[in-house]
Amino acid sequence: MFCATPEGGLGAAPLIVGVDEAGRGPLAGPVVAAACVLCCEPPQGLDDSKKLSAKRRAELEPDIRKRCAWGVAVIQPDEIDRLNIFQATMLAMTLATVRLVEALQLEPAEVLIDGNMTPHGRREEWRWPQARAIVGGDGKKACISAASIIAKEHRDRIMRDAATAHPHYGWERNMGYGTAEHLEALRTYGPTPLHRRSFAPVSQMEMFA
Repeated sequence: MFCATPEGGLGAAPLIVGVDEAGRGPLAGPVVAAACVLCCEPPQGLDDSKKLSAKRRAELEPDIRKRCAWGVAVIQPDEIDRLNIFQATMLAMTLATVRLVEALQLEPAEVLIDGNMTPHGRREEWRWPQARAIVGGDGKKACISAASIIAKEHRDRIMRDAATAHPHYGWERNMGYGTAEHLEALRTYGPTPLHRRSFAPVSQMEMFA
């Protein structure tokens, strides 16, 4: 299934891991990170998950999961509140990468991370100094694009499932982001266990409840 590729398939070429997250900004739900190594013939049409239609993401994700190597990590709202969202994101990226590397039993030559910071020096669990942050990397590097699609789709499923237990907030549509619908439901019904108490809109609702 895997072979040497310029983007980091398994074999003679260096192993390149792409990492991205989904869910830093929402008021509710977890932050999810994915790490991915491309197969020798990766799915066509990989791009920043935010630029793809929901239909196209849903088509690509199972193909990526089937044909590529990947790891996922989910950090729940209570842990986000305890750590802060930045540290929770760094932890999610670290755990996703650890799970991928342990599954492959191979060390990467480089870890490419979407954004302007990496977990190196910020999480003690991170052990790869060869990490490189790339601003807009999810639209520039296919391995990061694949990770962004896995992370986004995984988190969206979590929020759709959560919406069945908490139907007032529109999570199946807004995925926990602070839309007008979501904020109005917060004012009416208050926060749920899945809300991030450390985020100002939620903490302010609790203060005035």
